[in-house]
Amino acid sequence: MDPQLPAIVRTYIDAKNAFDVNVALECFSDDAVVHDEQTDRRGKQDIKRWLEETINKYHDQLRPIRFTEQNDTIVLTAEISGTFDGSPVELDFHFSLQSGKILNLSIA
Repeated sequence: MDPQLPAIVRTYIDAKNAFDVNVALECFSDDAVVHDEQTDRRGKQDIKRWLEETINKYHDQLRPIRFTEQNDTIVLTAEISGTFDGSPVELDFHFSLQSGKILNLSIA
C-alpha cells in the first residue's frame, strides 16, 4: 500500500481486512455517513451494523490499487475479494475526511 495514503484510511483498511469492527468503527466521525449497495448508513450505530453485516456476509478483503487526493477527499480504487459472485472486483471508495476522521464513505 502506498505510504502516502492518509493514516485514517490505512487504519480503516487494515481493520476491515482483520475483521476488527471496533477499530474500523473508530475511524468514522460520530455523524458519518456510509453509502454502499444503494443504501445510506448514518451514525456510528448504523455503520457498526453495516460493518458487521458485510464482514459476516462477504468476508471481504480490500487490496488498494491506486488513489487520488484533493483537499479532504480521497478516491481509492481497490480490489475487493470475498464470498460473493464475481469476486474479485475493483471498486472506488470515495472518502471525505474531517478532523482526522472519515465523515463520508461512498462505495461504487
